[in-house]
Amino acid sequence: MDPKEDAAIQEAGGSDPHGGRACGDSECSGWLRRLSRELHWSFVLAVVAVYGACQGVGDAVGGVATGYYWKDVQRVQPSAAQFYQGFVSAPWAVKPIWGLLTDVLPVAGYRRRPYFLLAGVIGASSMLTLSLHRKLGIMPAILALTVQSAGAAVADVTVDALVAQNSITHQPLAADMQSLCGFSSSVGALLGFSISGVLVHSMGSQGALGLLSIPSALVFSAGVLLKERRVTDFDYKQVHRKFYKAIQCMGTTLKCAQVWRPCVYMYVSLNLSLDIQAGMFYWYTDPIVGPGFSEEFIGLVYSIGSFGSLLGVLLYQSALKDYPFRSVLFWGQVLSGLAGMLDLIMVTRLNTKIGVPDYVFAVIDNSVSQMVGRLKWLPLLVLCSKLCPPGIEGTFYALLMSIQNAGLLMSGWWGGLLLHMLNVTRTEFSNLWVAVLIRNMSRLLPLMLLFLVPQSDQNSTLLPAEMLQDSESTEAEKADAALLNSPSLSRMILAAIL
Repeated sequence: MDPKEDAAIQEAGGSDPHGGRACGDSECSGWLRRLSRELHWSFVLAVVAVYGACQGVGDAVGGVATGYYWKDVQRVQPSAAQFYQGFVSAPWAVKPIWGLLTDVLPVAGYRRRPYFLLAGVIGASSMLTLSLHRKLGIMPAILALTVQSAGAAVADVTVDALVAQNSITHQPLAADMQSLCGFSSSVGALLGFSISGVLVHSMGSQGALGLLSIPSALVFSAGVLLKERRVTDFDYKQVHRKFYKAIQCMGTTLKCAQVWRPCVYMYVSLNLSLDIQAGMFYWYTDPIVGPGFSEEFIGLVYSIGSFGSLLGVLLYQSALKDYPFRSVLFWGQVLSGLAGMLDLIMVTRLNTKIGVPDYVFAVIDNSVSQMVGRLKWLPLLVLCSKLCPPGIEGTFYALLMSIQNAGLLMSGWWGGLLLHMLNVTRTEFSNLWVAVLIRNMSRLLPLMLLFLVPQSDQNSTLLPAEMLQDSESTEAEKADAALLNSPSLSRMILAAIL
């Protein structure tokens, strides 16, 4: 995600450097057709498998099923569930390790394909294990969920490396690729949440978690079908030198003010967005103090809310992707704090006092929250993509994502500590409104660090020119691009379908 040319001109209808049009009569189909034509259909398939199936459907079904699993099967307190989720998310905080592997260690001559295959295998096997063993203890359950999380993280790093690599060889398509990722994730989440409640109700939380092996199998299939140039003369004896060189390059890049300043902002902004979702989930499903939503309705709330996420992607793609980073992130942070007030209205039951039923207000609340969350997240992803130097784009993008994930992990632990300190338990929610209010106020604190974010627009180059030159892998990536741009029957078929 490191465009150098002015993509705004391309999206306005000008000719792109590859001879196509950036915008046609049908913007959505033209956008997908352009990505398929320029980057090959197997890249689009990989994005859909990882972001749509694994992260979209998988995270949606897994999120609802895991909530019920901790609540009804393991019967832990909401603060404990919040802490356990932090451990499960740990593989996402060490993404540079996976990035280093996919960047410098080809397997059987391929840099990306084997890691998709590995991610699919470990993801499917861990979820089948959790589903088939009915009396797992807490620690084995955490281990199984963590292994599945590691598989998803490996797949995410690998597809992100492809996105970052293509952002260098096809710079005007960077925002379009992020929009494809966000669109796939939103549609997948919509589908996943739509069926999550029914699955948990009919199969139980463990049965629903077992179905997460299917998205992992799709990731495996994407690895089989991915079109990638095979390296035939790779010297494995030089791997340690490549690791050292990649780490050294990462260190050099991080010392650049254009890089470390936005990194500080990203970490702090996510760290201070306290995650108290476990407390909210327990309250949602409590039939005495809370609204007592059923499994089916929980899934329905999240599925309708996914329309808000999808709307956020479309709004960003059509109207916000050409605005300066600082402006978009400012309003995203402000709207995030304001959207959180909807939770406060619902927890204090003000909605019922003004005649709005819980089920209606829950749908509105979740839709607005997901839309604002997507508007806040997408410019951060584009910003990260523009900080990746050629040659270690997968590794460095993974490092930037791990910084974000470390912030999210800490926000979960801070949120769990807050729930514990306020004595929010499985049945006690009298102080939940205080936790919501503190969370909402904390979301506004990062605005003090917004000066660390560059003022440039999202189509500008952020790295110094010397960091974008003289890279061995740039030539290899150009060769990959030439290979992927060669005519193929499969590509033409997919382009015709799209």
